[in-house]
Amino acid sequence: MSFWKYLFNLEERRNWYLRKKPEGPLRDYYEVPFPPMDADWKQVDYLALDFETTGLDQKRDEILSVGYTTIRGQSIYLGDATHLLTKPTGAIPESSAVVHGILDDQASEAMGIKEALPILLDALAGKAMLAHHAAIEYNFLSNACKRIYGYPFISPVVDTLALEVRQFRSRNESIKRGDLRLANARDRYGLPRYPAHNALTDAVAAGELFLAQAVYHQGKRSPTLKDLTVIS
Repeated sequence: MSFWKYLFNLEERRNWYLRKKPEGPLRDYYEVPFPPMDADWKQVDYLALDFETTGLDQKRDEILSVGYTTIRGQSIYLGDATHLLTKPTGAIPESSAVVHGILDDQASEAMGIKEALPILLDALAGKAMLAHHAAIEYNFLSNACKRIYGYPFISPVVDTLALEVRQFRSRNESIKRGDLRLANARDRYGLPRYPAHNALTDAVAAGELFLAQAVYHQGKRSPTLKDLTVIS
């Protein structure tokens, strides 16, 4: 029912899934209303999120690690920061292992995605999802929910990469190769460099970037959640 996104808003779709979905972690997630789209951005809770995966094919590849932390008001709550390793069903491709450094022996002792999803969905309940190049996390998570629970994941989504694209366009500047990478975007706001390809570090990095973007570019009117989302 992909046409639904053109006919019904997220809250209406949440209510439809709530009526259809049997008991379980995904239903529990849908029990909690989404943040109001007309709320000032500072009144919304966000979950900054990042995945490391076995590859970029969102239908075939698998989630290897999950990192997330809560943003509330204008603060990152590092006390909520969580890093989970998840065990794939097959061997980790060497081409991805050299990027994220997660090896088969580490993953073999990790929890399965069925055990990790309830933890993540509970953390996401009532929040807007936030990530850099958020389509990756959103689609991997939705596909995992479809496989395990039979229904997709939906959420308001803020994408720090998309916010950077808007800024380039507002200044009529061309975007060069590498401009939209997380580290390079952070450089433009004077944020420090962190080692890349650790899910928790990248989640925190995206959260810090978002706070800098929202404060630096809010102008005379503080933006609403709808102003900042790519999925609403």
